Amino acid sequence: MALSRIDTTNMIEDVPQSKLDNNINFRNIIINGDMSQSQRSTSVSSITGSGYNTVDRWHIVLSGLGTWTQSQSTDVPTGQGFATSFKMDCTTADASPGSGDFLFLNQKVEGQNVQYLKKGTSSAESTTLSFWVKSNKTGTYICELDDNDNTRNINKSYTINSANTWEKKTITYAGDTTGAFGNDNGNSLQVIWWLGAGSNYTSGTLNNAWESTTNANRAVGQVNLADNTANEWYITGVQLEAGTSASDFEFLPVDVNLERCQRYYNKYIGASGSNTGSSYNGSTGTFFVYFPTAMRATPTKSSTSGTAFYRFYRLNSNDAITSLGDNGGGKEFMSFSFPTTSAAGTGGELGVKSGGVLEADAEL
Repeated sequence: MALSRIDTTNMIEDVPQSKLDNNINFRNIIINGDMSQSQRSTSVSSITGSGYNTVDRWHIVLSGLGTWTQSQSTDVPTGQGFATSFKMDCTTADASPGSGDFLFLNQKVEGQNVQYLKKGTSSAESTTLSFWVKSNKTGTYICELDDNDNTRNINKSYTINSANTWEKKTITYAGDTTGAFGNDNGNSLQVIWWLGAGSNYTSGTLNNAWESTTNANRAVGQVNLADNTANEWYITGVQLEAGTSASDFEFLPVDVNLERCQRYYNKYIGASGSNTGSSYNGSTGTFFVYFPTAMRATPTKSSTSGTAFYRFYRLNSNDAITSLGDNGGGKEFMSFSFPTTSAAGTGGELGVKSGGVLEADAEL
């Protein structure tokens, strides 16, 4: 039977151009902008310093400005498709910040991921930041783009108009023709949401255009979210993209979003499975954990210690293990050593039991 030729000339002529224009995969520079991935924890209290605490890829920078509980919340804007948000809750207030105090949320971006912005050239692209935000503390807030490679930044303000109401904000930043981002896996771009600052960061004139960083110009007009223990601040649906307008939020499949986060951090907890191991000298064994995706850099590893947090299962026997040793690794795997009474060459599985936690951190 002969096959007829199909004429494909006009097969997609009825698809609206707008549908094609908005179907750009991974246009969002931000990772985990819907706050759906939270490997470390869903809630951490008594925060008085900087760190990654809950929602993946989101980093709090804090010095001397109150005490906080940070959490992955289910409070979200209605009808927008989001299931989770990032929440900051003030638990110890500081109504009179010291001159050098500050509090902000940021996400750091690898330089090799933003080469298409053409920063440092005459063709530098504008970028548009969009997000949903909610707080009982109304007033002026500052969003900053920070070029970590060239010590340059640009800051724009937005206003929370109505207390306890989800509002969508859109901010466009001009492209910067000075200073290129490094084409590597280092921290080149930081997107910053200021939540409070002392006079060292508020006493100048807000720089609405790219300039060499002057701290006094970074958070001018910023409200102090730390001035009352009733204060809360939520954010979700964060998107940063090339261009001068905001497109709809780019939702990704959960497995894709998780894998993007695992480039920077992996956590293995008790009852999370077993890993192949072996005894190599009759008193010490080794085992390997292979990451689901290559990490940004060789990670910093950690493991908890405690009675029988780990167990080496071998033929007709097993060893209860309290602590693990560092046995090297790379971007694709990490290795630990452990004590064992099994003969050299004995193979088995190393189980992570209740209480055991293995972590690999390659955050920027």
